[in-house]
Amino acid sequence: MQKTYDVIIIGAGSIGLPAALSLAEQKLKVLVIDAAHGPGQENNKKAIGGVRATHSDFGKINVCQRSIEILKNWQEERGDDIGWISNGYSFPAWEHTLATTLLSQIKVQHSFGLNITWVGAKEYNELVPGINMENLIGSTYSPEDGSCSPLLTASAYYFHALKAGVEFKFGHQVLGFEMVDTRIVSCRTDKGEFHAAGFINAAGNHAREIGAMVGSDVKVFPDNHEAGITEPVARFFGPMVIDLRSRPGSSNFYFYQNHEGQVCFCYTPEPPILGIDNRSTSEFLPHCSKRMLEVYPRLRYLKVRRTWRGQYPMTPDGFPIVGYMNECTNLLHAAGMCGQGFMLGPGMGELLSRIFLTTATHDDMKVMQSFNPYRDYSGKEALM
Repeated sequence: MQKTYDVIIIGAGSIGLPAALSLAEQKLKVLVIDAAHGPGQENNKKAIGGVRATHSDFGKINVCQRSIEILKNWQEERGDDIGWISNGYSFPAWEHTLATTLLSQIKVQHSFGLNITWVGAKEYNELVPGINMENLIGSTYSPEDGSCSPLLTASAYYFHALKAGVEFKFGHQVLGFEMVDTRIVSCRTDKGEFHAAGFINAAGNHAREIGAMVGSDVKVFPDNHEAGITEPVARFFGPMVIDLRSRPGSSNFYFYQNHEGQVCFCYTPEPPILGIDNRSTSEFLPHCSKRMLEVYPRLRYLKVRRTWRGQYPMTPDGFPIVGYMNECTNLLHAAGMCGQGFMLGPGMGELLSRIFLTTATHDDMKVMQSFNPYRDYSGKEALM
């Protein structure tokens, strides 16, 4: 006899794993399907681990504040060391136009309850000793933001989900759905067919393809980003440093020192490199190193251990897509995290659980306005 689940989640990554655990802890029968051969094997393991609520919109701020609360208390509440540190985030400014923009954003962020301040150049040099002080005006600083290990976090979510009764089908490629009117009744993979009352599209890079299988246009377009990591050394600076200045070849870059003392770094290519291509390039390390040393010369003697490449599943405005679409009334989309799936994931998993169970709060409804699949996409996330 064919087993029927309460919910089938497509994708065992940064969004699918937290959603599975949250739903299972509400006593639902949950199945997670993923084409990879284990949990968190796509972009989750390629994240550099930063977790911030320092955004420009209520939706992201609200979800990420909950993510921070979950992750910083994870070891105490669930017993797993996931490498959490409250190292904070910073957006330094060497240009007056950027400083003005950041200061205006602080007002918005304060209205949404974010703990963030502006520090002058001298105080910022105490947070990041040896930062390039030439023309430095100051920086935002959000001390409650932090970081943890994407690998340890995915593993922790996976094993807690198993304990909660979640079933996983790895190595399964979704081929299509059987529908009755506007509802899916079963999901067909290359290895079997699975029935459920509801479905969640948490397919990351492939979310648009999943949407197309039911006739929905989920506006997710992956582009490629590279990252790197150094050898571990004694801790010598505090917050994540995000330089929003544009340079030929990159629109911004960022780096921080993780819980093991390694410096993780990344930049946003300009123009974007569209598609899915996991091959590392010879251009990334020289370009990113030059930008990092301009900002923080103390990095020059660190040895780089490795670099890698992954994707940001982007939307036109830089905000996630969360909600049901008209073509299919029981497929809940949770897509287009724009490279921030790891930091959004824990809070997003709980949000998806409440949406699925129709227990969404007033704040949830406000969040969903930002993430509405039918918004006009004319806005722009100011702090990508």
